[in-house]
Amino acid sequence: MDTLDRKAWLGMIQLAVMLALMLFLPAWTLDWWQAWLCIGLFVGCASVITLWLMRHDRALLAKRVLAGPSVEKDASQKIIQSLASLAFVGLFVASALDHRFGLSSMPLALSIAGDVLIVLGFYLVFLVFRANTFTSAAIEVQSEQQVVSSGPYAYVRHPMYLGALVMLAGIPLALGSWIGLCAVGVLKLVIVWRLLEEERFLAKRLAGYDAYRATVRYRLVPLVW
Repeated sequence: MDTLDRKAWLGMIQLAVMLALMLFLPAWTLDWWQAWLCIGLFVGCASVITLWLMRHDRALLAKRVLAGPSVEKDASQKIIQSLASLAFVGLFVASALDHRFGLSSMPLALSIAGDVLIVLGFYLVFLVFRANTFTSAAIEVQSEQQVVSSGPYAYVRHPMYLGALVMLAGIPLALGSWIGLCAVGVLKLVIVWRLLEEERFLAKRLAGYDAYRATVRYRLVPLVW
């Protein structure tokens, strides 16, 4: 196992610990099967994608292990990523507090549907990684980068963010929390802000991106926007 693999697996361990802390500490109980299932699906899906990257696209894996506000070069993106991180934490903590105080009552079928959305969201992210080796965690244009219009990029210009939103919408449902959906609304606004900034950046710096935008009309949701 080389340094990159160790760094990737360490990130998976840190993710699992972080999710557990964000859920079980505010909930103040370990007797919460929805939380265990949510963590298992989240970390499991992320691990499967990591394994695929290790075998098929190590260059992209190297770009993805570096993420967060510190890797962004633009000041506005640092702010956006910081807000996204806070909202992400708030999503889990709000759902955990909701469970602790019994504020929401959600049908079991809807909670299971949330688990399905988590898996579906990660699958969409996997399709993005398979189609586009240039999807680094930071907004940038690499020296050899080209416009990708195949796979999910044939339908929307930002399929990565679509997958993230599907996955994020599933989390509070999987945890049985209506209140957690409020944090999803905040994350949606932050993601839209980020993708609009990203489009402006790519239009200036990536050859062929304007032509791609003219061909693929929808940014995030086919036939909607």
